[in-house]
Amino acid sequence: MGQAQNILIVEDDVDIRSLLDEYMTQAGFKTVAVESVENARLAIKQQDIALVLLDLGLPGEDGLSLAREIKTGNKSGLIILTGRGEVVDRVVGLELGADDYIAKPYHLREVLARSRSVLRRLDGGGQSEEKGSMIKFGHWNFDLMRRTLVSTLDSHEIRLTTLEFQLMEAFLDNRSRVLSRERLLDLVTGRKWDPYDRAIDVQVARLRRKIEDDPRRPELIVTVRGEGYMFTPELTRS
Repeated sequence: MGQAQNILIVEDDVDIRSLLDEYMTQAGFKTVAVESVENARLAIKQQDIALVLLDLGLPGEDGLSLAREIKTGNKSGLIILTGRGEVVDRVVGLELGADDYIAKPYHLREVLARSRSVLRRLDGGGQSEEKGSMIKFGHWNFDLMRRTLVSTLDSHEIRLTTLEFQLMEAFLDNRSRVLSRERLLDLVTGRKWDPYDRAIDVQVARLRRKIEDDPRRPELIVTVRGEGYMFTPELTRS
């Protein structure tokens, strides 16, 4: 990765915070570990933060307000950390544009792997030259290297979060194939699907709002009732 990147850890549990801090530092990152939204805001102002690991269940002001601020600027990556039962907070975090989520309890190796994955995406890395860096579908040009969609109608540019980007890649690689939620979750995150996990539905809805002329009547990402989703347009690679 070259120069060590700054990771901000926002976690109120002192033991978990210390473990994450030590583990990520040993992995080669520069870390800042804080226990509150207030101190997190201060750290973001003072340093160039590449990635935020954010526990949503913070005392006082919760992590959702900070998540909204982070993704509004769309500069730092964001991985939300949630308790296993905090489904609503997890869904809201994804709707705000979080790049990934990890449910507690988690393995530190998983946090490291997902952090590296998000940072690679933000850096525009990991793309194969053989695959072609530009894909056209409908009235969109999808730039794989810059992780952006550009409208051919008005040159409007849209950036994608890491999860949206990975979902877009999964659809492009499986055009005209019906992909179940279980298969999509595996392709996008490597996780096994839980019937109560709405992560894929949330990301599909976000992606539709960005690329469909009418998200309520999607024509690019269509729902196949009882089976999943299918990406339908013709593709041109360059």
